Parts: sequence; C-alpha cells; structure tokens
Amino acid sequence: MSTLFKRILTLATQRVLAPLGLASLLVSSLLVNPYASHAEIELPNLGDTSSIMISPVQEKILGQRWLRAYRSQVPTSSDPLIIDYLEQLFARLLPYSQLDDKRIDLVVAQNNTLNAFAVPGNIIGVHTGLLNYAKTENQLAAVLAHEMGHLSQRHYARRLEQQKNMMVPMLAGMLAGLVLAANSNSDAGVAAIMGTQAAAQQASLAFSRQNEQEADRIGMQTMVQAGLDPHAAADMFEEMVRANRLNRRPPEYLLTHPVSETRVADARNRAMQYARKPASDDLEFQLMRSRVRMDAEETPQIAARMFKSELDRESAHPDASRYGWVLALTRSSQFEAAREALAPLLEKEPNRVTYQIMRADIEIAAERYKAGLDIIETQLQKHPDSYPLIIRHAEALMKAGIYQQCADILDRYSRKRSNDDYVWYLLAEVNGLAGNILGVHEARAEYFILNGVYDRAQIQLRNALKLTQGNGYRTALIEERLKYVEAQMQQQGF
Repeated sequence: MSTLFKRILTLATQRVLAPLGLASLLVSSLLVNPYASHAEIELPNLGDTSSIMISPVQEKILGQRWLRAYRSQVPTSSDPLIIDYLEQLFARLLPYSQLDDKRIDLVVAQNNTLNAFAVPGNIIGVHTGLLNYAKTENQLAAVLAHEMGHLSQRHYARRLEQQKNMMVPMLAGMLAGLVLAANSNSDAGVAAIMGTQAAAQQASLAFSRQNEQEADRIGMQTMVQAGLDPHAAADMFEEMVRANRLNRRPPEYLLTHPVSETRVADARNRAMQYARKPASDDLEFQLMRSRVRMDAEETPQIAARMFKSELDRESAHPDASRYGWVLALTRSSQFEAAREALAPLLEKEPNRVTYQIMRADIEIAAERYKAGLDIIETQLQKHPDSYPLIIRHAEALMKAGIYQQCADILDRYSRKRSNDDYVWYLLAEVNGLAGNILGVHEARAEYFILNGVYDRAQIQLRNALKLTQGNGYRTALIEERLKYVEAQMQQQGF
C-alpha cells in the first residue's frame, strides 16, 4: 500500500468515520454483479427496516461531513457555467424523482475521467469528464437519474443493515479510492476501489444486483416523467462499454457500476415500452461539453487547433466547435481573432446568455474592463438571478479594482448561496484587496468549514474575534460560529 494511499485512508477514517454513526456512509453501487437478472424488481416498502441504524436526518448530517472531507482533498470545478448547467439539469429531473427531499448537493470534481457517484444525504458527485463521455444531454441525464435512484431507495442504509460488521473499513477504502481517482489518472484509485470490492464482494452480490436494478428502473421512470428519452440509458451504457474497450483500464465509474451486455439489453428492453424521443441536439449541453474539452487539452493552442479542425471538417456540432474555438483563442490571448470567431454565434443567437458571457470574457481577458462590465450588467438586468452572471460580475469587478462593490455583491450572495465554497473564496480575496481584514477572516473561516478544514477555520475565527471589540453583535455571531467549529473538531477527534 503506497504512502499516499495510507495517508488518505487515515484521513478518511479520522475525518469521516470517527463518529460511530458514520459507519453508514457509502458511495453508490459499490459491489455489483455484472450479470443482472432480467426479472423486474418490485420496489419494496422500506418502512423502518433501514431506519434501525440510521435515519434520513442522520444521513444528511453524515453526508455533509463526507462532502467536506471530499472537498478538502479533491480539486473541484469553480466554473459557474458548468455548475449552473448541471444544477439546471437536476432541477428538471428532481420533481419527478422518488426522493422525499428534492434538494441535492452537487460536487463537481475537476477531472477528465468518466465518473459519478452518490452519497447518503442527497449528495451527488460528477467528474467533469462525464460530460465528455456522454454524447447527448439525455445520456448525461440518464446517469444523474440513476444516481438519484440509489438515493431515493436509501440503498446505503439498507446495505448497512446487511453489512454492518464490515462497513467502516469498506467506507474508508472507498473514500480513499474516490479521492485518488479524482486527483490523478493513476492506477492507485482503481486499486483502492477494487481492493475494497474484493474484501466484501462474496457476501454482497445479490443485494447489490437488486440495488442496481432498482436504480436503473427508477432512473428510467424519472427520465420518462421528465420528458427525456428513456432509451438514453442504454445508449450511455454502450458508450461506457466502448470506453472500457478503448482504455487500458476501466473508467472508475465502471468499477462501481459494472455494465455488461446483459445490462445493456435489460435497459434496451425496458425502454422499448416507450417511444424514442426524436433526436435533438441540446446546444447548451454541447457548449458545456466544449468547455470541458477545452480544459482537457494540454494548452489552449492545442485546443484551438482541435476545434478549428472540427469546423473545417464540418463538425457534427458546429456551433459548439466554434464556441470551443473562441474559448481557446481567448485563453491564448488572441482577442481580436476570438471576437471575429464569436460574431457568427452572436448574430445567430444574440440572446443566449452563454454567448454574452463569452463576449464579456474576451473583453475582461483583454483588460477592457468597462466594456466587459457593460455587457455583464446589461445581461444582469434581464437575468438578475443568473448564477454565472453574478459570479462573472464579481470576478470582473475584482479584476477591475472595484473592490467594495464586488465585496457588497458577494456578501449579499453568500447569504443566498451559503454552501458555495467558491463564493466564500472570492469574498475572502476581495475583502483582502479592499482592506477589510475582519471580512477576510470571516469569509476564510466559512471557506475552510465547507472544506472540512476545521483547525484552520478555528484560527480564522479566533483572529476575527480580536477585531470585534466593541461590537457585541458581531462578537456574538463569531463566538457562535466558533462553538460550532470546535464541536465539529471534537466529534472528529481533533
């Protein structure tokens, strides 16, 4: 076992599994027999069986702790356009899911591999690479709906009842494997996951097979009711099988969600009772896919050549290829060329917010801050609640040196989006530039809390207390937050 793996495993055990109740935590579809039965499974009434050891409220608490531990060790995406796109897609699916609590916490790992996972407490993780492997929005939605199916049926609590004696070591290994898989493309994450599976597979195959069938079935029901194409599930399975054949090792997702020809056939047969939706090319999905593909290339110059080559060869998604080309030209500081390349897209769809943000990004990257801010502020008048526009506005104000206005915007927005660590990161940065040292300490503390780094949050809050003398209200707020942090540290054995 490598030193890195030992270190992550130790951290996982200390930070995530130290409280006794955290033994219930499990990443979705850990142990799945690749040969699923053709028989349809009647969904059971879980009743109190799964609540013997853990309640939904406990799942929520434990899930948040897991999320913070994961964030502390994995590079996550702060791209507001990709995050907003995924949140909007979830918003289309959630009303038709079987989740009692329709709120989910999304974490987007900045990694080019095919992976997604679900964690108790309505947490769903997506690697940015999933958008690259999925060829259509429906295929991406099928993966998300499947993960929501695991959550709605509380497969984790049910597996805990079956495997309670081996849960702690299995969960520690799975967290370590996911962290390694998200931090590199090495075989270490795969080895961690596979080793964990081997330890418990013999006792778990039948139960896991049923879980996977339930999630497939419920996910397809969600797709149908949301007006999406149920055939996309089998299409995505086939993409995964193809990816498996092309890679020297299987994608991480296939280690926790094995896909066989039998499972593809099951999905195809189940979908046959529904009419296939007419083929549609959701442009916004393809635009976000271009952003992911751009980041996956070694340099913007290489990405620019790739997207331009696609346009020259009559791309299957010409607008998305052109958008990727504009993005790459901007990253290469070829601003005039980027403006010229973007013009046909703006002429075609001047009201598409993604194009207007790209237009503003070019100007801001060229340090033409007023022009960029004018574009963003005009769009904000039309779309005042747009997450990517609000974030881009704050980022542009900071780059333009308009620190106080930026801080005011982020301070207000942090109350609305208090679980967004990037908002707190930006607020800490701009408070520092504006000379608001108390604000720096408070925002940094919230950022560290959301990332599970409680010792550093404690330091920030103690420093903040030194600056609040004479302000009883502010002192009381910080003292209350400090008590919360110290309670979290005590629970996790600090």
